[in-house]
Amino acid sequence: MNQPNVLVAEHLRKFYGPRLAVRDLSFSLKSGRILGFLGPNGAGKTTSIRMLTTIMEPDGGRFEVAGIPHTNPEQIRRVIGVLPESFGLPKQMTGIEYLTFFGQLYGRSASEARSYGLQLLDEVGLGPRGRSLVGSYSHGMRQRIGIARALVNDPSVMFLDEPTLGLDPKGQQELNELVKRIARERNTAIILCSHMLPEVEAVCDDVVILSSGEVVVQGPVGDVTGKAERNVIRVRVPVPAVADAQRELEALSPVKRVVAGTGQPGWLRLEVNGTGGESLSNQILDTLIRAGIQILGFEPQSGRLQDVFLDLTTKALK
Repeated sequence: MNQPNVLVAEHLRKFYGPRLAVRDLSFSLKSGRILGFLGPNGAGKTTSIRMLTTIMEPDGGRFEVAGIPHTNPEQIRRVIGVLPESFGLPKQMTGIEYLTFFGQLYGRSASEARSYGLQLLDEVGLGPRGRSLVGSYSHGMRQRIGIARALVNDPSVMFLDEPTLGLDPKGQQELNELVKRIARERNTAIILCSHMLPEVEAVCDDVVILSSGEVVVQGPVGDVTGKAERNVIRVRVPVPAVADAQRELEALSPVKRVVAGTGQPGWLRLEVNGTGGESLSNQILDTLIRAGIQILGFEPQSGRLQDVFLDLTTKALK
């Protein structure tokens, strides 16, 4: 069944004095889908999220959440859940005391809030630790209790800001699976802000990429990654060797252009004719080895989200 749009933003704008931080933010999100909200530093992501979570008022445009217009911020706050990148936790409260407190803030009785808090602890994998002090929780457990807190009001839309930052690979995978399960089982729309592009590609259904305060691409992840240039190879070398590596690789006939990665020290982006396959990869590696240049990374490309992100945000800055 086709899900309704639960969040709609149209032409949002925000100024900081004379500077236009967000110039034209428009997108929509359906219930049960996860949207990756991306952009380089200074692109307007944080300002956009602050508007959508009613911390800031837009200077132009409009948005609505679950049919509630942005002119009713108090009502919107009752239908959204937020996990900020940094949030404080009361170390001397237990997990269930913490969730019970927030449940009561949203109008539940003490017994109802406690009962639902226990259910949420089980849902996020903290059932056995619900009576432990929050101060004894690991970083991963603190992220889980933060997600549980964001669910106490059964939100229509959740905003998660870098939820896996600082977790080990296993912890990242487990938290991402939890996020996907919440979207599917609760039919909750989720906006996921992350700098980890492979994670976004694996977890999200849709993506919005901002650059210089405006949307440069949006849509289902599969459609967006289809926009990437296919004939690209990325190589990482020590930063002092970048110029030498660039010169050596540009001399290879299948290589059309070599560009140093913007904001990614040591990475080189090779645009190639695309006819060499494994043979070309071996030729590139052999060339660098013969030149005595250490190879720190090698990534043949095939339309990944990272390529789209780098390509579109770099173009937008020119």
